[in-house]
Amino acid sequence: MISHSFGFYSIAFFGVILFRYFLVAGGTYLLFYSPFSQFFDSQIPQHRSPSWRSIQRDIQLSVLSAAVFALAAAFMVSAYGWGITQLYGHPQQYGMWYLGISYVAVLVLQDTYFYFTHRLFHHPALFPWLHQGHHRSRYPTPWTSFAFDPLEAVVQSLFLVGIIFVLPLHFVTLIAVLTTMTVWAALNHLGIDRLPASFPHHWLGRWFIGPAHHSIHHLKYTNHYGLYFTFWDSLLGTHDPSYEKKIGDRP
Repeated sequence: MISHSFGFYSIAFFGVILFRYFLVAGGTYLLFYSPFSQFFDSQIPQHRSPSWRSIQRDIQLSVLSAAVFALAAAFMVSAYGWGITQLYGHPQQYGMWYLGISYVAVLVLQDTYFYFTHRLFHHPALFPWLHQGHHRSRYPTPWTSFAFDPLEAVVQSLFLVGIIFVLPLHFVTLIAVLTTMTVWAALNHLGIDRLPASFPHHWLGRWFIGPAHHSIHHLKYTNHYGLYFTFWDSLLGTHDPSYEKKIGDRP
């Protein structure tokens, strides 16, 4: 592996992360918020789009978050070069089966970490410093997906920084987790009114966090703190009991 300086890695990852954000968030926004969405599915109700000022705020916070994530990524690659992480490059080292097992394990652990830190961020003493920026968008869009206050971005990046020292992970698994996180975040911030009325909210919605779940969180801060799965919300009583009714009452 070619070794570069920490500064080189930071700048390179900043560019990659920003490109990924604009590609995924911008592409999703184009599909669901532009006139093109009428061709995508004519059943999607056309509500008033968010203001450009709101989107600008989300993009500005996302650029700051990208800088934080780039520093974290640069540290991870540097630490791998120093030989102090559990990252590995040969798929057969732990067997092909382990790639899938470790991928699911990281998603479950990340969801757990996200649930409890996210819930903590909503404490009145911490909210203005850690999470208020994200909630400036009461009706989120895909641009909101990585709009974190800098301190929140630091806390969120600590999970992946820490996990590579604890759990053996192939680089492909790590990239798959990052891709899942990016796409899932963009979809979760679509808004409840941007999906076709036929979109499945039955058994899938009982197990996975989706746009409807997270839209309710942006409207009602005391519910739905999960990232991927609903089991922590269900287990700890933060699942909105009227969720199914809200879905049924959609225009």
